Amino acid sequence: MKMTALVPQIILYNGIFAIQSTVHPRAQAVAVGDGKILALGRNEEVLNLAGPDTEKIDLDGRLVVPGFIDAHIHFYEWAFKRQGVKLDDMTCLEDLLARVRQAVHSKPQGQWIFGQGWNETDWTEPRMPTRESLDKVAPDHPVLLWRCDLHLAAANSTALSLAGITADTSDPTDGRIERDAAGEPTGIIRELAINLVRQAVLPPDADQMADAFKDATKALHRRGVTGIHDIRLMADKDGARAFQTFQRLDRDGRLDLRCWVTLPGHHLDNIIGLGLRTGFGNDRLRIGHVKFFSDGGMGARTAWLIDPYLDAERGMPMIDMDVLAQAIDKADNAGLSVMVHAVGDRANRELINIFEALGSGRARSGSPPPPIPHRIEHVQMIRPDDADRLRNLNVALCVTPANMLLDINLIDSALGEKGKWTYAFRQLVDTGAPVMFSSDCPVCDPDPLLGIHAAVTRMRCDGTPEGGWYSDSRVTVAEALKAYTSTTASVHNAADLGSIAPNQKADLVVLNENILAQPPSRIPHVKVDLTLFDGRIVHRQY
Repeated sequence: MKMTALVPQIILYNGIFAIQSTVHPRAQAVAVGDGKILALGRNEEVLNLAGPDTEKIDLDGRLVVPGFIDAHIHFYEWAFKRQGVKLDDMTCLEDLLARVRQAVHSKPQGQWIFGQGWNETDWTEPRMPTRESLDKVAPDHPVLLWRCDLHLAAANSTALSLAGITADTSDPTDGRIERDAAGEPTGIIRELAINLVRQAVLPPDADQMADAFKDATKALHRRGVTGIHDIRLMADKDGARAFQTFQRLDRDGRLDLRCWVTLPGHHLDNIIGLGLRTGFGNDRLRIGHVKFFSDGGMGARTAWLIDPYLDAERGMPMIDMDVLAQAIDKADNAGLSVMVHAVGDRANRELINIFEALGSGRARSGSPPPPIPHRIEHVQMIRPDDADRLRNLNVALCVTPANMLLDINLIDSALGEKGKWTYAFRQLVDTGAPVMFSSDCPVCDPDPLLGIHAAVTRMRCDGTPEGGWYSDSRVTVAEALKAYTSTTASVHNAADLGSIAPNQKADLVVLNENILAQPPSRIPHVKVDLTLFDGRIVHRQY
């Protein structure tokens, strides 16, 4: 046991530790003080360090893991959609409309009604909400409802009118407005065309944003999440205010998350001109990657495929690949790491081509690698030969296991047997590239245990489909835990996070069951009993 001169503020003892290091493989207790892990060892060794004011907590055999890091979360979206209409438990369009009708009765006329989470592919009849259907239940309120994947939304006539969307409105280059046979908007809007409606919404003020952020942070603590990579800072209107809210909370000592924030790729020249670089910041708030999109999503049929969907064309690139390659090269030369959204197999192939060329150019010029690896987000569908190419790239992969459960029916109907190339966690881990797990919240609940269960079993919480969906793509619980903790910390050069060892940040989570020893089917039922952030208890339920 490594000794310390500091008196611990907290000692957790009589526990089991998922250390993910070789410091002390048989540890039973940990001493915490000054925001750090002071000591790790046997019960009696660590308890002997206690002072008169040390809080001693008997874990009674509970499992301690490093604080979870969600590597892809839309924090702003989630913070405010938590206050909207819940739509992820709908079974049909009629249920959704009934839920909207309830919201209408509780809000003054003219007030916006928001919701997120509907997934028509799992309904008894897969009909999307439209302008016409929403008008019947909400004729006097603007309504905007995001599909579960955030790549498609439904709006009513009032919302479209406030946004100035008519039959004469042109599609933006990176989105689509669905129209009927007469050319009138149906209310279905895809990709960044959704921002046309968002821009009509009066944004929250600074105090409302701070309160929403603090409430969402507490909700993350209840799930054991102590770090996030926030992917929301994309839109000009509220992205800057979201970043300012993080800064305000950090300045006031109220930011109880370790946050890496993305910057919007379409502002790359401004980012470079301002001298911003990946890694700028402190241990709670840092600039992370610059975000680009190569394609859209499966649900909206905008994910870019090599072969056509069974029920649609090949999807669409969100940017010209030569333009994307030039932007990535420019960012790389400026000391900025990039993350690129890539869902379809064509998008992933094109992106791997770009990163291969980037690596070859760097080798010829002798230029240094980026401060932290570039990232591919989602890697949802990838051909085996393209996955093999990842072995030779200095690129990290961020995947979203729980999203798979939303997409099973969708992929089966849209891709058929080619669905075997989607959510290929086992194959991606086997490439040796660092694989990070995330929730893509609010697409999915940000509970890492749900993500771990999905990746390990490839089944819904109710045990379907029996035996697991393409079960050869499963990973182990230990691998999944690593993908939520140590791998993400390592990728981002956070050497003091992601493992339990002396001098590490005391971001710790206590689970009421040992997920490493229990049957994987138990994982969704496991509870977070205790969360420590920076050595302080921020959540406790026992």
